[in-house]
Order: sequence, then structure tokens, then C-alpha cells
Amino acid sequence: MEKHIQDKLTEFRALNTKIGSYYEAVSLMAWDLRTGAPRKGAELRAQTIGMLSTEAFKLQTSKEMGELLSALAQPEVLDQLEDIDRRSVLAVHEEYERSIKIPADKFQEYSVLTAHAETLWEDAKESGDFEGFEPYLTQIVQKTQEFIDLWGPKDTRYDTLLHMYEPDLTSAKLDEVFGRLKARLVPLVEAILASPNKPDTAFMNQIFPEDQQDKFSRYLLEEMGYDFEAGRIDESVHPFMTGINPKDIRITTHYLQDDVASAVFSSLHEGGHALYEQNMDEALIGTPLAQGTSMGIHESQSRFWENMIGRSRFFWERYYGELQQHFPQQLADVSLDQFHRAVNKVENSLIRIESDELTYNLHIIIRYEIEKELFNNGLSVKDLPKVWNEKYQQYLGITPPNHGLGVLQDVHWSGGSFGYFPSYSLGNMYAAQFANTIRKEIPNFDELVSKGEFAPIREWLTAKIYRYGKSRKPAELVRDITGEDLNPDYLADYLEQKYSEIYGLNEK
Repeated sequence: MEKHIQDKLTEFRALNTKIGSYYEAVSLMAWDLRTGAPRKGAELRAQTIGMLSTEAFKLQTSKEMGELLSALAQPEVLDQLEDIDRRSVLAVHEEYERSIKIPADKFQEYSVLTAHAETLWEDAKESGDFEGFEPYLTQIVQKTQEFIDLWGPKDTRYDTLLHMYEPDLTSAKLDEVFGRLKARLVPLVEAILASPNKPDTAFMNQIFPEDQQDKFSRYLLEEMGYDFEAGRIDESVHPFMTGINPKDIRITTHYLQDDVASAVFSSLHEGGHALYEQNMDEALIGTPLAQGTSMGIHESQSRFWENMIGRSRFFWERYYGELQQHFPQQLADVSLDQFHRAVNKVENSLIRIESDELTYNLHIIIRYEIEKELFNNGLSVKDLPKVWNEKYQQYLGITPPNHGLGVLQDVHWSGGSFGYFPSYSLGNMYAAQFANTIRKEIPNFDELVSKGEFAPIREWLTAKIYRYGKSRKPAELVRDITGEDLNPDYLADYLEQKYSEIYGLNEK
């Protein structure tokens, strides 16, 4: 490689390391803001987050970055670069071309607004006060619409937002896969709800002490391979994972005294996210590629561990005894079969994160359709509760009794994460497709789960997904692993087989 190219590459790496340091500080402050920072300091903290985010943004869109990319993104130069450097240049160049269109002052206003709004959302959710939160959400939507104009809309305005979370995904493609999924899942849900063979869940309505829930959650995280020397678990209103850096991957959960399953499965879910980030190739550290390739692929890992492993009978053959030891008074007389059926109960419910893995997809489709209305068809923010409630009645036959259990239940919109929600159902579809392949390549998969021997499974996931970070596009990973593009039929097949057995749908 010519010396001047090597010099440019060295400068490029150093600049990205500096940018990464700013975002590391921002991530740490944002984590603190959501896990117990004093409320009175929230507004000032939001301003600091906004200022540091803007400084990083200025570096990302600086003249220096533009000149480095101009030199390194030339086809003849890209051909000379090692794979990680070449993919880093391409990823940063794409982000640069998008970000350069946003004035730094607008970016700072937006960063301060969303950081503050996330804190205000917690209070609004608790009190169900949509009217008080609506002015902030209106501002966030307006600023997002301004950004879409600056970026230049794709096929639709909403497609511009989808691309940020799932590269090259379009609403036309989503309409197609969601349509195929609905065609098979809606009749399945109807058959299950009509079945007399319902699980007994009365035993779940007891008090499960939070300290024991915490101990059991930590135990399961250790069993699945979460490295507590490179992470920690805390409590927050809405469970999440945040990557400070690849050696500091933090997760949160939320303990409900009257629902032991909530913390167990949210811990497995966030633990799945964390394993992805903790097991990336160390060569990616310090590069823009040291993160998940997309929200859909990230969700595939959380849903894989939460549902396809964590809600399987094989998993509880290994761990139900330990759960009973943590809660002997509550579970002593509850059989493994009763417990497994209970944690896989299907019912129409209000809360997305507490819903079963079958109807969960309907919760996502509702949000997807609302977001399209917001950005493509001019739906007003003040009308969100009305539309939300109508769609919940239409799809799930229930209406939220208050906004805290309805339109305010998710943190995403307060942080400006429009276009994110489809990633959850994409994650379910990717997970089922990956699971189909892993069972072929590891034929004793179920036996390993039943013994709690997760190392071979984790190693497979690391080799196929984790180690690549953002250095592979989602569609590229799916094709390389499974030999085909995204196919929603794998998820429908998995759900039909699992729930037909649990509910005895094939019994005569």
C-alpha cells in the first residue's frame, strides 16, 4: 500500500476512535439517566448529552472526515484495504453522506430534546398523561420530518427511517412479509383462543420476592454465557441493553413481584443482545463496525435466547428445579408441564413486552401501521391515542384503560426511534430461520439445551453472526447462514408446531 494511503488510513482510524470515545461517554450518561440518576439533574444531564453528541456529530461531518473519505472511498483505494478497513470506510462514508445534510445546531436541539423527553416519558407513562407529553412528542416528530426532507425521502418518507435500522428494507417488502405472516398467524391465534385446552396460570398470580428474582436472573445469565466481568445488570422502567464499549455491555430488567416470568424472560432477552456485543471479533474494537449490523439481527439474538431457547420445554427440564428452589412456597406443587404451558400461554393482551411470542407480532404490526400513518399520511400526534386504541380493538379485541397501558407504554418514540419497531418482528423471523439452520448443523441442539450446555450453541452463533459485528449487511448474513433471503414461513412453521402441541390443536 502506498505511504500516503497508509497515512490517510491511520488518520481515519484515529478520528473514528475519537468519535467513539465521545459516544462512549454519551452512552454511559444515558445509561445512568435511565437507571437511577437524580430526577432534578435530568434536564442538565440532557443538555450535556446533547452537547457531547453534537461534538461527535461535528467530527463525523467535519472537513477532515470528508477529505479522508474522499481519499479512501475511491474504488482503486478500497481494493487495497484489508476487509475491516474497507468495510469501515464504506460504513462511515454512508453515514457521512447522510449526516452532512443535517446542520449541527439542529442535531444538538434534537439530541437535547430526546434525552430530556425520555425522562419525561417515564413520568407520563406512570401517570398516563399523554396530553402533558404530547408537545414533546410533536416536536420530535416535526424534527424527524425535517430530517427526512434534508436526507431526501426514499420510496416513501417512512422508508427513510426504516433504512436507519434495517439497511435497504422497504415498507413494500415489510408489507409482503407481514402479510404472509398474518395470513398464517391470525387463524392460529383464533384456533388457540377457541381451544378448551387452556393452561392453568393461577399459580403465577402470587408474590415472588424481588431479591430471589434477581438471584435467579443473574444465575441464568451466567449459564447462557453473559460475562459479568464485561457487563452488569440493573433495573429500569423499560428493560434495555446498552453497549458502552465491547468490554462493557450493560443490561437492565424490571422486577414485578406478581409476575416472576417478566424478569426471567426480559433477562434472557437482554442477555441475548449482550452476547452479540460481547462476542464480536476483537479486531473490530475501536472501529465503527463494533456494533450489531442491524436492529433486526440484534433482535434475532434476543428473541432466539428468550423464546426459542428460554421458553422451550428442554430449557425448563434443566432449570425448573432451580426456579422451584428459589420459590419453594410458590412453585412446590406446580409441575414442569404446568409451568411450561403457563409461560407459553397465548392471549390477547395490552403490553407488548409482556405478550406471548405469537400475538407479539400483532403488537408490532400495530406500531408499524401507526408509524407509516405518522410519516407518510400526516397523522397528527394528538390523534395517536385514538388510532392506537382503535387498532388494539381491531387486532386484539381489547382497548387500553389508560394511556400508560396504551400509547405511552414504549420508550422508543420519546427517543425518536421511529422505524425501529418492525425490527422486533424481523428479529422473530430471522431467529426462526437461523434456528432451522442451527438444528441441521447441530443435530443434538435440544439435548444440549436440556443439559444447559450452551457453549456449542454460543460458539456457532459467534462464528456465524456475533464475530462479524457490523462488517456484514443483514441480508448478506441471512443468505450466508441459511442459503436464502428472509423467509417468514420459518417463523410461522415454528409457531404452528409449538402451539399446536401446547394447546392440543391436532388432538381429536
